[in-house]
Amino acid sequence: MTRYAMVIDINRCIGCHSCSIACKAEQNVPLGKFKSWVRQAEKGTFPNVAILNLPRLCNHCDKPPCVSVCPTKASQQRDDGIVWIDQDTCFGCKACIAACPYDSRYLDPNKRVADKCDFCKHLIALGQKPACVTSCVGHARHFGDLDDPDSEVSMLVGRFATNGLKTDLGTEPMVFYIGMDDTMEGHMQERPPEQEV
Repeated sequence: MTRYAMVIDINRCIGCHSCSIACKAEQNVPLGKFKSWVRQAEKGTFPNVAILNLPRLCNHCDKPPCVSVCPTKASQQRDDGIVWIDQDTCFGCKACIAACPYDSRYLDPNKRVADKCDFCKHLIALGQKPACVTSCVGHARHFGDLDDPDSEVSMLVGRFATNGLKTDLGTEPMVFYIGMDDTMEGHMQERPPEQEV
């Protein structure tokens, strides 16, 4: 059985936002909205200051709270773990947006339906990787089948210490971070300001 996951190496992320731009172009994301973004923050005190980059997207949780609250069953989880939205069934009630603890969903201002990252499922169906992965110039993003012991993501999770976001909530996020320490989440705002491109 396939279980898709993403591994993001914080040490390799240079904060270039090519993932965000590739996502917007591939997914036709409306101006001011994001399915993938990079949070940046300063950490430390002078002279020991560092800039932190934390790429963000839907976590495609194994136990997604956004799916169970959807009154029309528009929010769904595939057998391979991908959490997606059937926009023909969604009527924009925002229940899933409120239920997502990662602030990964938004209401599309044009379609008036919920939207979010779907791991570029249309590209996966063609045997390709998500746009954010192929565009990452620092090779910080990796995608594949976590249940395949020979896959890149499986080997990275087995080789390096990884963390997920808000794991204490029991959602079992399928986005794993290498190099993320316990203090990073507290330094990061959830979503980017809507005036950003």
